[in-house]
Amino acid sequence: MVAAARTGHCPKRPDSTKILIMNSYLDIALRSAAVYVFMLVAIRLSGKKELSQLNATDVVLILLISNAVQNAMVGPNTSLLGGIVAAAVLFLLNYILKKWLFKNKRFRELVNDKPQILIHNGNLDFKLLGKLGITNDELHESLREHGLDHFKEVKLAMLEVDGNISIIGKDEHMKNIQIKHKRKHKSLGDLN
Repeated sequence: MVAAARTGHCPKRPDSTKILIMNSYLDIALRSAAVYVFMLVAIRLSGKKELSQLNATDVVLILLISNAVQNAMVGPNTSLLGGIVAAAVLFLLNYILKKWLFKNKRFRELVNDKPQILIHNGNLDFKLLGKLGITNDELHESLREHGLDHFKEVKLAMLEVDGNISIIGKDEHMKNIQIKHKRKHKSLGDLN
């Protein structure tokens, strides 16, 4: 090696080094896939229906999780190519997941929540509202935003899969209008 360095000729990398580099990127790909699946399952199990409206605590949580799982995805490889491989795997998995969700109803039902009826013909489902943690104040706020005063004026109110509350009024002029209300996240300040 020293002689080669003096003469200006560098020996070619042995094939084992190339295999090691390829294994490093395969390792990143597998780690990234594992983290993606874990995060998907964790979000699904935590019941986070309100992802369409993020408050400050949710943003902090997302930033901390992304920082925590970064090393789990790339390991000791902090190269640009290592980061690109991890990002490419995440984009690819997300693309594949969306295609499967579109094509496979059973898989879609497993991954996605279903819309849930909160109010039907003016009757509230108190058990479901309690289970979902939707307060009376949140429902009244949603009604007011739709120009309604009382629950009895609601033909249908649904908690959509994206966390929105959709309301259809009984009134004739509102029959074909569907307006959405975004549910607010409860912050740590709300717990006091």
